[in-house]
Amino acid sequence: MRCTRTGCTGTYAADGYCDECGHKQAARTSGVSGQPPVAPSPATRTRSAGFSGPDPARTAAARPDPARTAAARPDPARTAAARPDPARTAAARPGPVPVASAAQTSGALGGHSTGTSTGGRRGRSASSRGRLGAGYVAMPPVPLRDPATAIKSNASVPESQRFCSTCGEPVGRGRDGKPGRTDGFCPRDRTPYSFTPHLQPGERVARRYEILGALAHGGLGWIYLARDRNISESGADRWVVLKGLINTGDQDALEAAMAERRFLVEIDHPNIVKIHDIAEHPDSRTGEMIGYIVMEYVGGKSLKDLALEHLSPDGRRVPLPLEHVLSYGIEVLNAIGYIHDRGLLFCDFKPDNVIHTEERLKLIDLGAVRRIDDQVSPLWGTPGYQAPELAQAGASIGSDIYTVGRTLAVLSFDFSGFSGKYAHSLPSPDDVELLRGQESYYRLLRRATDQDRTRRFSSAGEMADQTRGVLREILSSSDGVPRPENSTQFTPEHRAFGTTGGTEPLTGAAVAVSLPLPLVDPIDQAAGFLATLNTADIGATIAALRGAPIRTIEVTLQLIRALVEAGDLAGAERELRDLADAGDWRRDWSEGLIALASAAPKRAEAAFDRVFDTLPGEPAAQLALAAANELAGDRAWADWRYQRVWSVDHNFVSAAFGVARMRLAAGDRAGAVAVLDEVPDISTHHVAAQIAAVRAALHTESGPLTPTDFVDSSNRLEKLKLDKQRRATLAVEMFHAALDWLGVDKSPGVAGRSAPAVAVTGRLLGQAFTEREVRFGLEQAYRSLAADESDPIARYALVDQANAVRPRTAF
Repeated sequence: MRCTRTGCTGTYAADGYCDECGHKQAARTSGVSGQPPVAPSPATRTRSAGFSGPDPARTAAARPDPARTAAARPDPARTAAARPDPARTAAARPGPVPVASAAQTSGALGGHSTGTSTGGRRGRSASSRGRLGAGYVAMPPVPLRDPATAIKSNASVPESQRFCSTCGEPVGRGRDGKPGRTDGFCPRDRTPYSFTPHLQPGERVARRYEILGALAHGGLGWIYLARDRNISESGADRWVVLKGLINTGDQDALEAAMAERRFLVEIDHPNIVKIHDIAEHPDSRTGEMIGYIVMEYVGGKSLKDLALEHLSPDGRRVPLPLEHVLSYGIEVLNAIGYIHDRGLLFCDFKPDNVIHTEERLKLIDLGAVRRIDDQVSPLWGTPGYQAPELAQAGASIGSDIYTVGRTLAVLSFDFSGFSGKYAHSLPSPDDVELLRGQESYYRLLRRATDQDRTRRFSSAGEMADQTRGVLREILSSSDGVPRPENSTQFTPEHRAFGTTGGTEPLTGAAVAVSLPLPLVDPIDQAAGFLATLNTADIGATIAALRGAPIRTIEVTLQLIRALVEAGDLAGAERELRDLADAGDWRRDWSEGLIALASAAPKRAEAAFDRVFDTLPGEPAAQLALAAANELAGDRAWADWRYQRVWSVDHNFVSAAFGVARMRLAAGDRAGAVAVLDEVPDISTHHVAAQIAAVRAALHTESGPLTPTDFVDSSNRLEKLKLDKQRRATLAVEMFHAALDWLGVDKSPGVAGRSAPAVAVTGRLLGQAFTEREVRFGLEQAYRSLAADESDPIARYALVDQANAVRPRTAF
């Protein structure tokens, strides 16, 4: 469109600015609306040699491997004395990490780019929540950098970083004491290379971009800082960056490539560098045309630079704080999800390609971005970051997810051997303290970087949601402040289990019917029907589900849960077999419920372990696994996981009772009472928690009691607003415990025998702490229970017990 400014003969470029006067277009009528392009159709072009295509849709075989057991998890050898402290601080964060150079064989944060022709498949991002810091972390701002200070005074590439852009072989290396050539041809495939800038200061590209100097060297050559003269001459400087797009002598190929890359101009996201233009310029040496991407200049520091500069007080390089790394990851995933939603792949994500500027993160290198259905264009990746299947199966959403997972790992702990020994794997938690102490984070990394890409997160949005959950857990376990959020996968806790405070054994059946429910997929064909079900009558619910107008996976999952609640475990097993090929974590969840109800805790452990592998940021998944651990006798892991769930979300009251049971079993009576006191007053389970605290305070198996324990427990009980029967029942328990402590024989035949008086400050439910007074209190409690008992036989028995404990009195 021609410029509308009076006297100007220019036209509006793709970025909305006139290519002559530099003024911005008044209204967006140039055809670049900023709306997402139409999703590309499935690939139709011929695949290049050796290309095998993306993997098929995920199936049951693609689910997390059940064989992942304790050998792959953090060390569970934790006793009560070594139980993880909820107030974890710096000790739980990464330790020192040396960062190696950027050569091909370097360690973490290094690498160079190589290319192969491949393709991918489409996915969706489901999450756009969050900002830098995810709303929870105060990220330190990085000041803007003066563009002039970013220019390299000596534009050269170290020999150790010179590689062929096609085959990856070292080029330009010195020999026999002589320096290597900066320009030449790869001895292996004759691809030309050049490590000297082709654009000089003062040179203009496309008649408007004045080169100021070189900023850095990338896979497609030098990256230059320039001033947009059309904008500058109108009164305001606009700094831009030029990055090489293609270097070819074939003019038709150049034009085709430039036309193909113009989709980058339509990308408009606050966390992605803005592409202003696609320009071409002749090489001053060969005359061949070179294409350039013209993008906004982003002043700040790359995550690679921030990691390299993060030092301890004694000058040692240490990893970035884990909460910062996860915050970066969430922001990056939201941006990459935006790219995926537009049918594109980022392909070459790494710490070098994202800038922290002031309070914002920006992806800055879109040179490797390609369409998901592109099977022809060269594919760029960086050793240590790129997915293992890239050369054979091509790029995909899964391969982008992999690069983000590897980046999080590199930034958060000492990842020696990143591009060597561990080029396609993670170190064991036994070797990395951070992974040993942050189980959910380890599982997040493990899924993101799984060797099988169908086992990775299915979208950037899904990984962002789970990363956010892991971040909340880590922060809450560190400072003790809950950070609850509505789950995108589960309902709130269905009902609490194990609320007796350890006085009654936990049963798998009770857990199975109490755990949160997986949310119904709203696009399922039966979603509307399921929303109308009345679940109050379990029999009617089962009948309705069996007669559903359409049998979908959601109907079957609901039916399995109903059958478990009804106790029809054989029927639930039959329905489960129909889901054998569903490839859905909810099948594992259903298997875990059946196993719990069948008193098969080891099978439940394996099933819920797979769910936790898939959803490492979901408290519900960790709660289910904790309960299975407890039932299987693994108290150390149960304690650890119950604590993590409770720390992040106090709506999971079952976790608080679970922590209390584990602490009582370990002899920590005070710790059990403390966690029960954390159940909030507004919770429907607050009274139950206080009753459990009364019982926990007098738990004799946790060690010898003191008179103070009795008095404190009595004071707690007197403050509770309970009905007459519950109060009397607790009073009976307390008075019996007091007589035991006093050493009194409570046999009916010796009820009148006196024990030595014990001087105790305070009273026990209004009675002095002596045998005589305690007996009177116990007698009254029994008579109170008898008065409310409707069964005559039970009432007579209670009266007999009252008479038996009554102290001898004078006539």
